[in-house]
Amino acid sequence: MIVGWQRAKNGLRNAGLRVLVFALISAPAAVSAADDVSATSFIKTSGTEFTVDDRPFFVAGVNNHYLTYGSQDEVTRVLDDAVAMGANVVRTFLQPVIGSLDGSWATIWNWRIEGDASDLAVRGTYLLYWDPRVGGMAINDGANGMQKVDFLIAEAGKRHLRLIISFLDFWTYTGGAQQMRAWYGSTDESRFFFRDPRTKRDFRTWVSHVVQRVNPLTGLAYRDDPTIMAWELMNEGNAQPEALRVAWTAEMSTYVKSLDPNHLVGSGHAQVIEKLSDLTIPTLDFGTWHGYPLYYKLTVRQFNDLITEFCRLAARATKPVLLEEFGYARSNRDSAEAYAMWLDTLGRDPNCAGWVVWRLVSRQDSGGYPVDEHDQFDIRNDASAIWNILKAATARVRQTREMRRASEIIREIP
Repeated sequence: MIVGWQRAKNGLRNAGLRVLVFALISAPAAVSAADDVSATSFIKTSGTEFTVDDRPFFVAGVNNHYLTYGSQDEVTRVLDDAVAMGANVVRTFLQPVIGSLDGSWATIWNWRIEGDASDLAVRGTYLLYWDPRVGGMAINDGANGMQKVDFLIAEAGKRHLRLIISFLDFWTYTGGAQQMRAWYGSTDESRFFFRDPRTKRDFRTWVSHVVQRVNPLTGLAYRDDPTIMAWELMNEGNAQPEALRVAWTAEMSTYVKSLDPNHLVGSGHAQVIEKLSDLTIPTLDFGTWHGYPLYYKLTVRQFNDLITEFCRLAARATKPVLLEEFGYARSNRDSAEAYAMWLDTLGRDPNCAGWVVWRLVSRQDSGGYPVDEHDQFDIRNDASAIWNILKAATARVRQTREMRRASEIIREIP
């Protein structure tokens, strides 16, 4: 998520949308992800669709940013709420990244902050760090490191949820690529990581370690685990210039594919301005874009038109395209109508591959939901209008897609 927010000034007040909101809220309860009988097969692609066992797999998903460092209870609460929504996919990032444990290499973000996991209190968790003894990057495979990722994957698999996992975050919030370029003394936030041979080596080492890791809780190497739907190179890897980003994306997606032919690979980039400029890279299986209407000075209806435009780009490229981050401040009076409109458009357009809302949060160990009075994007299992719309949309899209598939089968019968 890349933007701050202002309160929306323009609302959707027409009766048609109010009817749609009522219809979505009144729809049958969503079919649980745990009812997916194909949860042991890898997700693939066919044209603009994701598929599983040659059947369409429309992504109705959620983002969560603290799954790799929250407590086990906080992780399972998020996964259980995803199932309650009827979601089939959860997206997250591999984090945190720090300096050195002895402090001789600075951590450029507040690693010691106290509070809730949702507020970036990582409670001593770190996956990557600088080891002065070897003069380079090191990986934490311990209980406060990769074992947390093991737990996430195992628990998601028990619930038949699929995971989209970004190898790294671009932003500084929990270190990400910015911490890794800081290891080498660079202050260049947009070029150094993607150009320097040392950070490129570190990224490849990290990717190799992750995809080949054997999860002791499942007995499976990550690259052999169908619970993982897809790898993403980086969340919003904003390299500049654009040619550098595309070149790095091509190089690293090729590397991931060389190690793991089982899983889909995406870039994880926001791409609203660039309009899916990396979708022509052969080793990218699907496109991604992240949409926050007010950041781009778009009305709710204009953003709805943008959804249609991106789905047309998917058809042109014959690859699936995911709206994998989007949000609208819940304080906006038209928030329910906005989500209803967008989800309806995504569900009905045959060229749209799915959506992953930003962001599902659940009760923290402190006892309450996170307080988000800034962006106000948090989605909660709280029986609110927005929650009910998202829940109903997962059921509605499955019904719509199954009816469309049935019609196609009937037409194929001689």
